[in-house]
Parts: sequence; structure tokens; C-alpha cells
Amino acid sequence: MMDTAFWHRKWEKNDIAFHGSEANPLLVKYFDKLSLARESRVFLPLCGKTRDISWFLSRGYRIVGSELVALAIEQLFADLDMEFEITRAGEAKRYSAKDIDIFVGDIFCLSKSLLGPVGAVYDRAALVALPKEMRKRYAAQVQDVTREAPQLLISYEYDQAQMEGPPFSISGDEIRERYGSYDVTLLESVAVPGGLKGKCAASENAWLLSTKK
Repeated sequence: MMDTAFWHRKWEKNDIAFHGSEANPLLVKYFDKLSLARESRVFLPLCGKTRDISWFLSRGYRIVGSELVALAIEQLFADLDMEFEITRAGEAKRYSAKDIDIFVGDIFCLSKSLLGPVGAVYDRAALVALPKEMRKRYAAQVQDVTREAPQLLISYEYDQAQMEGPPFSISGDEIRERYGSYDVTLLESVAVPGGLKGKCAASENAWLLSTKK
């Protein structure tokens, strides 16, 4: 099971160094590789209050997200200056506003019917947030509920012995194993400036997961 208490504590203490102040540069550079029509819905698993959501909305996409911690989503809507409605959605709660729906609860409780149609998945902070024993189940869940929609996935790779995650180090071999139903392409690997959390050298990797032809 997901360690829900760990993430609730992180948000309650505002220990969210993982929250970037602007849209991820690899997202900005490579999202067009998915060739997604404007007004398509993009799924952001474990989205928190990422600035990437504002980037998507400003470009005419619709957002559907999943997040464990309600506080993160309340802060997201405050940052966006949006009023929202809350409705029950199975075992989760759906926070909704114009062009945005966020399911607050356990991502493993999501289903295809709850999530609805999705044009693509953007995974910047979800796979890397999970320990290895959970990543297989998570990857299968996302592929299932999105009907194997194509993905832009951002990962980190570093010497795991030097630092505990999250974010965890994930090799290219593991990504190819977890997402074997896709054509997997490494778009770019960039060094993390100053190292990850200032502790160890790391690369940030952008992966395109496209439907096999």
C-alpha cells in the first residue's frame, strides 16, 4: 500500500522542495512530441499543485489529475485563482473547475469509467515518488485506466546508495520493463544542476512512451 501518512506529513509541514516554481523545461521542450490536439484531456498522476497544470491550461488543454492529499489541491486552486466544486467519485473526491478535474484519494481506486477519456499522460513526479515494490503496480494501473494513452515521463537516475528517495532512481531498463506495451524512446538526459537535493550527481531523463505501430 502507498504510505499515505508520509505524504500527508510532507504537505502539512510544507516540506515540498519537489514542488517546482515554474513549468518543467523538459515538458515545455517535448510535450509536442505527443501530437495532442488542443482541448484534449491530459492525465497527471500524483500531481500535487504543480505549475505544469497552469502551463497546460494556458495552452488550451484540459487537465485530469490524481492526488492523495487534499491540501495540495486546495493550494493548487488557490494558486490558479479558481473556485472549485467537490463531488463524490467512488472512493475518491472530485475537485472540479473549468477544464480541470482532480481526483483526491488513492490512485489505485481510480477506474476507466471514473477517469473518462484521456489523450495523453504526463508523469513528472509520480513514478519517481514510489518505491520499487510499488512501481510495477502503479505503471499497470495508469496504463489500464488511461487505455494505454501515450505518455511523456520524466525520471531521475543516480546512485541510489548515495541518497534515499523519493525521488527514486529509475533505470532505463526498468522503464522499458514497466512499459513494455509501448515504444519507449529516451528524448533527452540532462544533468541536474548542483546534484539531486544537492547531495549526489543525477540525470533527469525525458521518455516518450508511444503506441506501438
